[in-house]
Amino acid sequence: MPVLDRPRYDGHAEWYDEWSSEAASQHGRIVSALLGPGTGRCLDLGCGTGRYLDVLRSTGRTVVGIDISADQLRVARRRTRALIRGDAARLPFADGTFETVVATWVSTDVDDFRGTVGEVARVLVPGGLFLFYGVHPCFNGPFVEWADDERRIIHPTYRRAGWHERAPWWNGGGIRDRVGMRHVPLADLVNAIIAARLSIARVAEPDRDAWGMSHPGPAQPSPGKTAPRFRVCLPCSPIDPRSRVEAPELRWRLWRSSRMF
Repeated sequence: MPVLDRPRYDGHAEWYDEWSSEAASQHGRIVSALLGPGTGRCLDLGCGTGRYLDVLRSTGRTVVGIDISADQLRVARRRTRALIRGDAARLPFADGTFETVVATWVSTDVDDFRGTVGEVARVLVPGGLFLFYGVHPCFNGPFVEWADDERRIIHPTYRRAGWHERAPWWNGGGIRDRVGMRHVPLADLVNAIIAARLSIARVAEPDRDAWGMSHPGPAQPSPGKTAPRFRVCLPCSPIDPRSRVEAPELRWRLWRSSRMF
């Protein structure tokens, strides 16, 4: 990955805020349903221009936003002053600062996803909640080609973790053509959760495109569990059974520790 002298989103804030407005409104309803009502301090990790700040506040939580891009934060300050510029993999907060951490679309942009999840676990209180809402690691990324009939072709580059500056099938009109994309394969995503000792409370996979989707209420905490909980939503429709999969068969294994679950 090339070394940059500024965050990738700097210089795109005004365009990005307008471009993402409709999607953020519709995804925000799903985030709110998955999160459920709550209290205490909530960190909007990778808050960008602040499109989800009001959504998180509406659940009853006190929200602080953090992002690496000063340009994105400049736009976010139109929505709130509770903002901090910082690195997701080196959060400037003490251990146990937040009852809730929410990350929307973060895995595609952070340089160190494993380190980021570890930092999330550190700043959560015992029994706190981390909601991750992001692209499906198997069906959305630089390795996915959309066919004319809306099928998806999964190319062998699924195996190529890391930063992708370009993909032949990006359409030229979205954010990825401007800033690139980090691909975190499913195994890397799950292993980051395991390494951070987060207890998975719920995984949601919409059965079609996430726009306008509704979901059941949030998972309820289990009595006696003190490990931070983790909810994940991967808003990208599962692969159409007619699709041609060119990648090798994907296998993954989740090892669970009895002291975590």
